[in-house]
Amino acid sequence: MDQTIKKKLARNWFKTLQEVICQEIEELEGKKNIFSIKNWERGKNSNEGGGQFRILENGKIFEKVGVNFSEVYGKFSKEFRNRIPGGDKNPNFWAAGISVVMHMKNPHVPAMHFNTRYIYTSHGWFGGGMDVTPCLKDKSLEKWFHNELKKSCDKHNKYFYKKYKKWCDEYFYLPHRKEPRGIGGIFFDYKKEK
Repeated sequence: MDQTIKKKLARNWFKTLQEVICQEIEELEGKKNIFSIKNWERGKNSNEGGGQFRILENGKIFEKVGVNFSEVYGKFSKEFRNRIPGGDKNPNFWAAGISVVMHMKNPHVPAMHFNTRYIYTSHGWFGGGMDVTPCLKDKSLEKWFHNELKKSCDKHNKYFYKKYKKWCDEYFYLPHRKEPRGIGGIFFDYKKEK
């Protein structure tokens, strides 16, 4: 498939996902048009893409939610391009994705972070992850959450959960507190499209 089509499909998917998530949050809150929306651009002197922040504050269920879409492009710096797959062949990149952060009013419901992206250099791949941070420790919630992640990962490869959980645990480790952030989750990158 042509890379232009792949980029359009990825961009449209993430933009649609932003719409769906915001609509479902509004349904839970029982109100429409409750997100403040701000568009942004990358690069002051040249067009390098941009995106859209959608923020909800002080809802009846959600204390604060950010549902953010981005589509950016440009060239990797000389220092950075050799660390990115395909960057050594071509310094140009394109990326689109969505990032969601939710903080609930109820301290029994954990904060949640989720993001996923599609990046294209000389080839394309997906990356992302999700994790939760409870205010109150709840071993049954932790067990349920990781069991659900494992079931989702196992649909694709029995090794993914163990690998991606370890990656998340290392990525979100808080060295100053000598502990992981929350109860963890999964983190993945460099998943080539088929």
